[in-house]
Amino acid sequence: MIKQRTLGHSIRCSGIGLHSGKKIELVLHPAEADAGITFVRSDMGIRIPAHAAYVTDTRLCTTLGRDGAHISTVEHLLSALAGLGIDNAVIEVNGAEVPIMDGSSAPFVFLIQCAGIREQNRPKRVLRILKKVEVREGDKSCALYPGKGFKVGYLLDYDHPMLRNRKVTIDFARQAYTREVSRARTFGFLHEIEALQKAGLALGGSLENAVVLDKYRVINESGFRYEDECVRHKILDTLGDLMLAGYPIVGTFEGVRTGHQMNHRLVSALLADASAYCIEELRGETTAGASQAAGGYATA
Repeated sequence: MIKQRTLGHSIRCSGIGLHSGKKIELVLHPAEADAGITFVRSDMGIRIPAHAAYVTDTRLCTTLGRDGAHISTVEHLLSALAGLGIDNAVIEVNGAEVPIMDGSSAPFVFLIQCAGIREQNRPKRVLRILKKVEVREGDKSCALYPGKGFKVGYLLDYDHPMLRNRKVTIDFARQAYTREVSRARTFGFLHEIEALQKAGLALGGSLENAVVLDKYRVINESGFRYEDECVRHKILDTLGDLMLAGYPIVGTFEGVRTGHQMNHRLVSALLADASAYCIEELRGETTAGASQAAGGYATA
């Protein structure tokens, strides 16, 4: 039996909210088997399951909400939980955002690793894709296909000399999440960030937590962490958004110029079609692909 996973113990951190610019405190707690991932607005006492049914906004980031409480920018932390194979956790946040940290999921990976990972005496459950599910909008599209293990392909194409027609595919059966994806930071364009900040948005954004590009180059002194960091960050975001299906996915994702909105539409379309997937409990022997997807993507 491949077992479910939670944290070894509670652990906390603090950081700046990307959009509010305010200090946010976050605490990760272990959770019982079969509990799933739950966010808690500790300042309001409201619990919000990490599930597509609770997505309230997908502009600039993914936001979850319930009973008047909202938590935005959940995708980087969810991506880290997916990458390390965590099934059950409670996430307390004392504000309306998950802190942005350095703009990647690497600080959350480090936090989870410091807390430790504990196996639970319940079989891991995975969502296996049985047939193609796709959403399209103009020249943008994303789709899930049947497949062994978990593979993500993404085509990024911006009108920028460094970001034209860039494609990356990560096969998590062979490539490690922590090495290939987790360090990729969120990115933006200088003129857009200036406009957002004048409008009272992205107040916590800086060169410390984002890759910023002007018309021709990266303006961060240290440059890119990966040659194709922006594409890899899109893959990082995708893992976080797909986590809202409720289970690790066994299958293949292909995205073309997509973002949080279309990722959410895809997960919603998947869950609305009972013939497109099945939930498997990993008891006894199982396929190598399902085993790898269930155990997280941290190691190849």
